[in-house]
Amino acid sequence: MFSEIITIYKDWGRLLYDYLLKTGMGEGLASYLNLLILLVGILIVAFVLDLILWRVLRGVSIRLARKSRNNFDNFLVMHQVPRYVAHIFPLLLLLEFVPIAFMDFEYASGIALKVIKILFVFLTLVIFRKFFKSTNGYLKTLQKFKDKPIDSYVQVFMIFAWVVGILTIFAIVTETTVWKFFTALGAASAIVLLIFKDSILGLVASIQVTINDMVRIGDWITFEKYGADGDVIEISLATVKVQNFDKTITTIPTYALISDSFKNWRGMQVSGGRRIKRALIIRQKSIRFLTEKEIADLKKIQLVESYLNTRSEQINAYNKDNNINKELLVNGRNLTNFGVFRKYVTNYLQNHSAINKNMTLMVRQLEPTTKGIPLEIYAFSSDKRWENYEYVMADIFDHLLAALPYFSLEVFEFPTSITMDDSEH
Repeated sequence: MFSEIITIYKDWGRLLYDYLLKTGMGEGLASYLNLLILLVGILIVAFVLDLILWRVLRGVSIRLARKSRNNFDNFLVMHQVPRYVAHIFPLLLLLEFVPIAFMDFEYASGIALKVIKILFVFLTLVIFRKFFKSTNGYLKTLQKFKDKPIDSYVQVFMIFAWVVGILTIFAIVTETTVWKFFTALGAASAIVLLIFKDSILGLVASIQVTINDMVRIGDWITFEKYGADGDVIEISLATVKVQNFDKTITTIPTYALISDSFKNWRGMQVSGGRRIKRALIIRQKSIRFLTEKEIADLKKIQLVESYLNTRSEQINAYNKDNNINKELLVNGRNLTNFGVFRKYVTNYLQNHSAINKNMTLMVRQLEPTTKGIPLEIYAFSSDKRWENYEYVMADIFDHLLAALPYFSLEVFEFPTSITMDDSEH
Protein backbone atom coordinates (compact mmCIF):
# COMPACT_ATOMS: atom_id res chain seq x y z
CA MET A 1 0.00 0.00 0.00
CA PHE A 2 2.84 2.37 0.88
CA SER A 3 4.50 1.67 -2.48
CA GLU A 4 1.22 2.49 -4.23
CA ILE A 5 1.09 5.86 -2.45
CA ILE A 6 4.65 6.59 -3.59
CA THR A 7 3.69 5.68 -7.19
CA ILE A 8 0.63 7.96 -7.05
CA TYR A 9 2.71 10.82 -5.65
CA LYS A 10 5.29 10.32 -8.40
CA ASP A 11 2.55 10.34 -11.05
CA TRP A 12 1.11 13.54 -9.59
CA GLY A 13 4.52 15.12 -9.72
CA ARG A 14 4.94 14.20 -13.39
CA LEU A 15 1.39 15.34 -14.22
CA LEU A 16 2.06 18.70 -12.55
CA TYR A 17 5.28 19.10 -14.52
CA ASP A 18 3.50 18.26 -17.79
CA TYR A 19 0.70 20.70 -16.97
CA LEU A 20 3.20 23.51 -16.38
CA LEU A 21 4.80 22.80 -19.75
CA LYS A 22 1.40 22.91 -21.45
CA THR A 23 0.81 26.38 -20.05
CA GLY A 24 3.80 27.54 -22.07
CA MET A 25 6.27 27.63 -19.18
CA GLY A 26 9.90 26.81 -19.95
CA GLU A 27 11.35 23.45 -18.90
CA GLY A 28 13.77 25.01 -16.38
CA LEU A 29 11.16 27.16 -14.69
CA ALA A 30 8.64 24.30 -14.75
CA SER A 31 11.15 21.99 -13.04
CA TYR A 32 11.86 24.51 -10.27
CA LEU A 33 8.19 25.32 -9.72
CA ASN A 34 7.33 21.61 -9.72
CA LEU A 35 10.08 21.02 -7.13
CA LEU A 36 8.81 23.84 -4.91
CA ILE A 37 5.17 22.71 -5.00
CA LEU A 38 5.99 19.05 -4.36
CA LEU A 39 8.48 19.88 -1.58
CA VAL A 40 6.10 22.24 0.20
CA GLY A 41 3.34 19.66 -0.10
CA ILE A 42 5.37 16.84 1.43
CA LEU A 43 6.68 19.14 4.21
CA ILE A 44 3.11 20.13 5.11
CA VAL A 45 2.03 16.49 5.17
CA ALA A 46 5.06 15.59 7.34
CA PHE A 47 4.32 18.46 9.74
CA VAL A 48 0.64 17.49 10.09
CA LEU A 49 1.60 13.84 10.56
CA ASP A 50 4.09 14.85 13.26
CA LEU A 51 1.41 16.80 15.16
CA ILE A 52 -1.12 13.97 14.90
CA LEU A 53 1.37 11.35 16.06
CA TRP A 54 2.52 13.58 18.91
CA ARG A 55 -1.02 14.11 20.17
CA VAL A 56 -1.78 10.39 19.93
CA LEU A 57 1.43 9.32 21.65
CA ARG A 58 1.05 11.97 24.32
CA GLY A 59 -2.48 10.89 25.14
CA VAL A 60 -1.54 7.20 25.20
CA SER A 61 1.61 7.78 27.30
CA ILE A 62 -0.23 9.96 29.83
CA ARG A 63 -3.00 7.38 30.25
CA LEU A 64 -0.47 4.59 30.64
CA ALA A 65 1.51 6.64 33.15
CA ARG A 66 -1.59 7.20 35.27
CA LYS A 67 -2.65 3.56 35.21
CA SER A 68 0.76 1.97 35.57
CA ARG A 69 2.10 1.08 39.02
CA ASN A 70 5.63 1.49 37.71
CA ASN A 71 6.71 5.14 37.49
CA PHE A 72 9.26 4.53 34.70
CA ASP A 73 6.75 5.80 32.13
CA ASN A 74 6.40 8.99 34.18
CA PHE A 75 10.09 9.68 33.60
CA LEU A 76 9.69 8.93 29.88
CA VAL A 77 6.91 11.52 29.66
CA MET A 78 8.86 14.01 31.79
CA HIS A 79 11.88 13.76 29.48
CA GLN A 80 9.65 14.02 26.35
CA VAL A 81 10.62 10.65 24.89
CA PRO A 82 7.21 10.21 23.15
CA ARG A 83 7.59 13.68 21.59
CA TYR A 84 10.87 12.77 19.91
CA VAL A 85 9.63 9.30 18.92
CA ALA A 86 6.81 11.07 17.04
CA HIS A 87 9.46 12.67 14.77
CA ILE A 88 10.58 9.28 13.42
CA PHE A 89 7.67 8.63 11.07
CA PRO A 90 7.64 12.11 9.44
CA LEU A 91 11.39 11.73 8.78
CA LEU A 92 10.80 8.32 7.20
CA LEU A 93 8.09 9.93 5.08
CA LEU A 94 10.51 12.63 3.93
CA LEU A 95 13.14 9.98 3.20
CA GLU A 96 10.76 8.29 0.76
CA PHE A 97 9.06 11.29 -0.84
CA VAL A 98 11.74 14.00 -1.02
CA PRO A 99 13.64 12.18 -3.84
CA ILE A 100 10.41 12.33 -5.88
CA ALA A 101 10.26 16.11 -5.41
CA PHE A 102 13.89 16.33 -6.60
CA MET A 103 13.37 13.94 -9.54
CA ASP A 104 14.73 16.49 -12.03
CA PHE A 105 17.67 17.46 -9.77
CA GLU A 106 19.74 14.36 -9.16
CA TYR A 107 22.65 16.13 -7.40
CA ALA A 108 20.36 18.15 -5.14
CA SER A 109 18.35 14.99 -4.43
CA GLY A 110 21.50 13.29 -3.12
CA ILE A 111 22.28 16.24 -0.84
CA ALA A 112 18.69 16.36 0.46
CA LEU A 113 18.75 12.62 1.22
CA LYS A 114 22.06 13.00 3.09
CA VAL A 115 20.63 15.86 5.17
CA ILE A 116 17.55 13.82 6.08
CA LYS A 117 19.67 10.80 7.02
CA ILE A 118 21.93 12.97 9.18
CA LEU A 119 18.85 14.43 10.90
CA PHE A 120 17.64 10.88 11.47
CA VAL A 121 20.97 9.98 13.12
CA PHE A 122 20.78 13.03 15.39
CA LEU A 123 17.15 12.21 16.26
CA THR A 124 18.18 8.65 17.19
CA LEU A 125 20.96 10.01 19.44
CA VAL A 126 18.54 12.41 21.14
CA ILE A 127 16.02 9.61 21.74
CA PHE A 128 18.78 7.44 23.24
CA ARG A 129 19.88 10.33 25.45
CA LYS A 130 16.34 11.01 26.66
CA PHE A 131 15.75 7.30 27.27
CA PHE A 132 18.96 6.93 29.29
CA LYS A 133 18.12 10.04 31.34
CA SER A 134 14.69 8.56 32.06
CA THR A 135 16.27 5.25 33.05
CA ASN A 136 18.77 7.09 35.26
CA GLY A 137 16.02 9.03 37.01
CA TYR A 138 13.91 5.92 37.52
CA LEU A 139 16.76 3.79 38.91
CA LYS A 140 17.62 6.51 41.43
CA THR A 141 14.14 6.13 42.90
CA LEU A 142 14.84 2.46 43.67
CA GLN A 143 16.47 1.76 47.01
CA LYS A 144 19.03 -0.73 45.69
CA PHE A 145 20.26 1.69 42.99
CA LYS A 146 19.93 4.92 44.95
CA ASP A 147 23.59 5.03 46.01
CA LYS A 148 25.07 3.53 42.82
CA PRO A 149 27.00 5.61 40.22
CA ILE A 150 24.34 5.29 37.50
CA ASP A 151 25.40 8.62 35.95
CA SER A 152 28.79 7.23 34.95
CA TYR A 153 27.23 4.29 33.11
CA VAL A 154 24.79 6.56 31.29
CA GLN A 155 27.71 8.71 30.19
CA VAL A 156 29.59 5.64 28.93
CA PHE A 157 26.58 4.53 26.86
CA MET A 158 26.20 8.02 25.43
CA ILE A 159 29.90 8.21 24.52
CA PHE A 160 29.59 4.96 22.56
CA ALA A 161 26.35 6.18 21.00
CA TRP A 162 27.94 9.47 19.90
CA VAL A 163 31.00 7.68 18.49
CA VAL A 164 28.77 5.38 16.44
CA GLY A 165 26.57 8.32 15.43
CA ILE A 166 29.50 10.48 14.27
CA LEU A 167 30.99 7.58 12.31
CA THR A 168 27.59 6.97 10.71
CA ILE A 169 27.34 10.64 9.71
CA PHE A 170 30.81 10.49 8.14
CA ALA A 171 29.77 7.36 6.30
CA ILE A 172 26.64 9.12 5.00
CA VAL A 173 28.55 12.22 3.87
CA THR A 174 31.35 10.29 2.17
CA GLU A 175 29.05 7.54 0.88
CA THR A 176 31.21 4.80 2.33
CA THR A 177 30.74 2.08 4.97
CA VAL A 178 31.13 2.54 8.70
CA TRP A 179 33.62 -0.34 8.87
CA LYS A 180 36.14 1.61 6.85
CA PHE A 181 36.09 4.32 9.50
CA PHE A 182 36.66 1.73 12.20
CA THR A 183 39.69 0.49 10.25
CA ALA A 184 41.05 4.02 9.97
CA LEU A 185 40.27 4.57 13.64
CA GLY A 186 42.50 1.61 14.55
CA ALA A 187 45.44 3.40 12.98
CA ALA A 188 44.71 6.50 15.02
CA SER A 189 44.01 4.61 18.25
CA ALA A 190 46.88 6.33 20.08
CA ILE A 191 45.30 9.73 19.43
CA VAL A 192 41.89 8.44 20.46
CA LEU A 193 43.30 7.02 23.70
CA LEU A 194 44.96 10.35 24.43
CA ILE A 195 41.75 12.30 23.81
CA PHE A 196 39.56 9.95 25.84
CA LYS A 197 42.13 9.15 28.53
CA ASP A 198 40.09 10.59 31.40
CA SER A 199 36.91 8.94 30.15
CA ILE A 200 38.59 5.53 29.88
CA LEU A 201 40.18 5.89 33.32
CA GLY A 202 36.85 7.07 34.70
CA LEU A 203 35.05 4.08 33.17
CA VAL A 204 37.51 1.61 34.70
CA ALA A 205 37.34 3.44 38.04
CA SER A 206 33.53 3.49 38.03
CA ILE A 207 33.39 -0.25 37.41
CA GLN A 208 35.91 -0.98 40.18
CA VAL A 209 34.20 1.42 42.60
CA THR A 210 30.87 -0.31 41.99
CA ILE A 211 32.14 -3.89 42.08
CA ASN A 212 34.23 -3.31 45.22
CA ASP A 213 31.55 -1.10 46.80
CA MET A 214 34.20 1.51 47.66
CA VAL A 215 31.99 4.61 47.49
CA ARG A 216 28.26 5.18 47.32
CA ILE A 217 26.24 8.32 46.86
CA GLY A 218 25.59 9.67 50.35
CA ASP A 219 28.82 8.33 51.84
CA TRP A 220 30.89 10.65 54.01
CA ILE A 221 34.46 10.60 52.69
CA THR A 222 37.64 12.45 53.61
CA PHE A 223 40.13 13.02 50.78
CA GLU A 224 42.95 15.16 52.09
CA LYS A 225 44.75 15.42 48.75
CA TYR A 226 41.79 17.25 47.20
CA GLY A 227 40.60 18.97 50.36
CA ALA A 228 37.33 17.03 50.42
CA ASP A 229 35.52 16.28 53.67
CA GLY A 230 31.81 15.72 53.28
CA ASP A 231 29.07 13.72 51.58
CA VAL A 232 29.27 12.27 48.05
CA ILE A 233 26.42 13.80 46.05
CA GLU A 234 27.28 12.60 42.53
CA ILE A 235 29.45 9.95 40.89
CA SER A 236 29.89 10.44 37.14
CA LEU A 237 32.25 9.02 34.55
CA ALA A 238 34.92 11.69 35.00
CA THR A 239 34.32 13.24 38.42
CA VAL A 240 32.98 12.65 41.90
CA LYS A 241 31.28 15.61 43.58
CA VAL A 242 31.61 15.96 47.35
CA GLN A 243 29.60 18.51 49.31
CA ASN A 244 31.83 19.54 52.18
CA PHE A 245 30.40 20.35 55.59
CA ASP A 246 30.89 24.08 54.91
CA LYS A 247 28.54 23.57 51.90
CA THR A 248 31.32 24.03 49.34
CA ILE A 249 31.64 21.52 46.50
CA THR A 250 34.88 19.64 45.81
CA THR A 251 35.33 17.82 42.50
CA ILE A 252 37.55 14.73 42.50
CA PRO A 253 38.60 12.71 39.41
CA THR A 254 36.84 9.34 39.53
CA TYR A 255 40.06 7.43 38.87
CA ALA A 256 41.60 9.06 41.97
CA LEU A 257 39.34 6.83 44.09
CA ILE A 258 41.35 3.78 43.02
CA SER A 259 44.78 5.41 42.62
CA ASP A 260 44.94 7.45 45.85
CA SER A 261 44.09 6.84 49.49
CA PHE A 262 40.93 8.29 51.04
CA LYS A 263 38.81 7.62 54.11
CA ASN A 264 35.21 6.41 53.85
CA TRP A 265 33.21 6.85 57.06
CA ARG A 266 30.41 4.49 56.00
CA GLY A 267 31.68 1.77 58.33
CA MET A 268 31.22 4.11 61.27
CA GLN A 269 27.79 5.23 60.08
CA VAL A 270 26.42 1.71 59.78
CA SER A 271 28.03 0.54 63.05
CA GLY A 272 26.65 0.92 66.55
CA GLY A 273 28.68 3.99 67.46
CA ARG A 274 31.24 6.62 66.57
CA ARG A 275 34.69 6.32 68.03
CA ILE A 276 36.02 8.66 70.71
CA LYS A 277 39.80 8.52 70.84
CA ARG A 278 41.31 11.38 72.81
CA ALA A 279 43.83 11.66 75.63
CA LEU A 280 44.36 13.75 78.75
CA ILE A 281 48.04 14.65 79.16
CA ILE A 282 48.77 14.27 82.89
CA ARG A 283 51.67 16.15 84.48
CA GLN A 284 54.11 13.50 85.72
CA LYS A 285 55.07 15.33 88.92
CA SER A 286 51.46 15.21 90.09
CA ILE A 287 51.41 11.39 90.14
CA ARG A 288 52.10 9.83 93.56
CA PHE A 289 51.17 7.10 96.06
CA LEU A 290 48.04 7.59 98.13
CA THR A 291 48.09 7.73 101.95
CA GLU A 292 45.44 6.07 104.10
CA LYS A 293 43.85 9.43 104.77
CA GLU A 294 43.71 10.27 101.05
CA ILE A 295 42.20 6.87 100.30
CA ALA A 296 39.55 7.48 102.96
CA ASP A 297 38.75 10.85 101.39
CA LEU A 298 38.50 9.33 97.90
CA LYS A 299 36.02 6.73 99.16
CA LYS A 300 33.50 9.56 99.28
CA ILE A 301 33.48 9.46 95.44
CA GLN A 302 30.73 6.96 94.67
CA LEU A 303 32.13 5.66 91.38
CA VAL A 304 35.32 4.38 93.06
CA GLU A 305 34.04 3.65 96.59
CA SER A 306 33.50 -0.06 96.00
CA TYR A 307 36.78 -0.37 94.09
CA LEU A 308 38.78 1.34 96.86
CA ASN A 309 37.22 -0.83 99.59
CA THR A 310 38.01 -4.07 97.78
CA ARG A 311 41.40 -2.99 96.53
CA SER A 312 42.52 -1.56 99.89
CA GLU A 313 41.66 -4.83 101.66
CA GLN A 314 43.61 -6.83 99.09
CA ILE A 315 46.66 -4.57 99.28
CA ASN A 316 46.67 -4.42 103.10
CA ALA A 317 46.37 -8.20 103.30
CA TYR A 318 49.25 -8.67 100.91
CA ASN A 319 51.50 -6.20 102.71
CA LYS A 320 50.67 -7.77 106.07
CA ASP A 321 51.26 -11.33 104.89
CA ASN A 322 54.64 -10.33 103.46
CA ASN A 323 55.73 -8.19 106.41
CA ILE A 324 56.10 -5.10 104.24
CA ASN A 325 57.61 -2.05 106.00
CA LYS A 326 55.07 0.70 105.33
CA GLU A 327 57.08 3.49 106.93
CA LEU A 328 57.87 4.34 103.31
CA LEU A 329 54.96 4.30 100.84
CA VAL A 330 57.15 2.94 98.08
CA ASN A 331 57.45 -0.42 99.84
CA GLY A 332 55.05 -3.18 98.92
CA ARG A 333 51.85 -2.69 96.99
CA ASN A 334 50.13 0.70 96.93
CA LEU A 335 47.39 2.67 95.29
CA THR A 336 48.29 5.71 93.19
CA ASN A 337 46.15 8.71 92.46
CA PHE A 338 46.69 8.09 88.75
CA GLY A 339 45.54 4.46 88.96
CA VAL A 340 42.45 5.37 90.97
CA PHE A 341 41.60 8.12 88.53
CA ARG A 342 41.94 5.67 85.62
CA LYS A 343 39.45 3.40 87.38
CA TYR A 344 37.17 6.37 87.99
CA VAL A 345 37.21 7.27 84.27
CA THR A 346 36.40 3.66 83.32
CA ASN A 347 33.43 3.53 85.71
CA TYR A 348 32.28 6.97 84.59
CA LEU A 349 32.19 5.88 80.93
CA GLN A 350 30.46 2.61 81.78
CA ASN A 351 27.71 4.57 83.50
CA HIS A 352 27.45 7.25 80.81
CA SER A 353 24.16 7.00 78.89
CA ALA A 354 25.67 8.23 75.59
CA ILE A 355 28.38 5.54 75.42
CA ASN A 356 27.73 2.27 73.59
CA LYS A 357 28.59 -0.46 76.12
CA ASN A 358 28.51 -3.20 73.46
CA MET A 359 31.56 -1.78 71.69
CA THR A 360 35.16 -1.37 72.81
CA LEU A 361 35.50 0.70 75.98
CA MET A 362 39.00 1.23 77.28
CA VAL A 363 40.97 3.74 79.35
CA ARG A 364 44.67 3.18 78.81
CA GLN A 365 47.95 4.75 79.82
CA LEU A 366 50.24 5.50 76.87
CA GLU A 367 53.99 5.84 76.75
CA PRO A 368 55.30 8.83 78.76
CA THR A 369 56.44 11.80 76.70
CA THR A 370 58.33 15.00 77.38
CA LYS A 371 54.97 16.69 77.80
CA GLY A 372 53.52 14.22 80.30
CA ILE A 373 51.73 10.88 80.43
CA PRO A 374 48.75 10.49 78.06
CA LEU A 375 45.65 8.88 79.52
CA GLU A 376 43.70 7.87 76.43
CA ILE A 377 39.98 7.25 76.30
CA TYR A 378 38.92 4.76 73.64
CA ALA A 379 35.14 4.39 73.47
CA PHE A 380 32.18 4.78 71.09
CA SER A 381 29.39 7.31 71.22
CA SER A 382 25.94 5.81 70.60
CA ASP A 383 24.89 8.94 68.73
CA LYS A 384 26.80 9.15 65.42
CA ARG A 385 25.50 12.55 64.30
CA TRP A 386 28.40 14.94 64.14
CA GLU A 387 27.02 17.76 66.30
CA ASN A 388 25.71 15.34 68.96
CA TYR A 389 28.94 13.34 68.90
CA GLU A 390 30.99 16.49 69.52
CA TYR A 391 28.68 17.47 72.35
CA VAL A 392 29.00 14.04 74.02
CA MET A 393 32.80 14.08 73.73
CA ALA A 394 33.06 17.63 75.08
CA ASP A 395 30.72 16.77 77.96
CA ILE A 396 32.89 13.79 78.94
CA PHE A 397 36.15 15.71 78.90
CA ASP A 398 34.63 18.72 80.66
CA HIS A 399 33.74 16.42 83.53
CA LEU A 400 37.09 14.64 83.61
CA LEU A 401 39.10 17.88 83.55
CA ALA A 402 37.00 19.17 86.44
CA ALA A 403 37.45 15.86 88.33
CA LEU A 404 41.26 15.83 88.10
CA PRO A 405 41.91 18.06 91.18
CA TYR A 406 39.93 15.65 93.40
CA PHE A 407 42.67 13.09 92.68
CA SER A 408 45.47 15.65 93.12
CA LEU A 409 46.34 15.35 89.43
CA GLU A 410 47.24 18.13 87.01
CA VAL A 411 47.02 18.48 83.25
CA PHE A 412 50.32 19.28 81.56
CA GLU A 413 50.68 22.85 80.30
CA PHE A 414 53.69 24.70 78.95
CA PRO A 415 54.87 27.33 81.47
CA THR A 416 54.12 30.90 80.51
CA SER A 417 57.08 33.14 79.73
CA ILE A 418 55.85 35.92 82.00
CA THR A 419 54.56 35.16 85.51
CA MET A 420 52.58 37.49 87.73
CA ASP A 421 55.59 38.14 89.96
CA ASP A 422 57.74 39.07 86.97
CA SER A 423 55.13 41.51 85.70
CA GLU A 424 55.06 43.31 89.06
CA HIS A 425 58.78 43.95 88.82
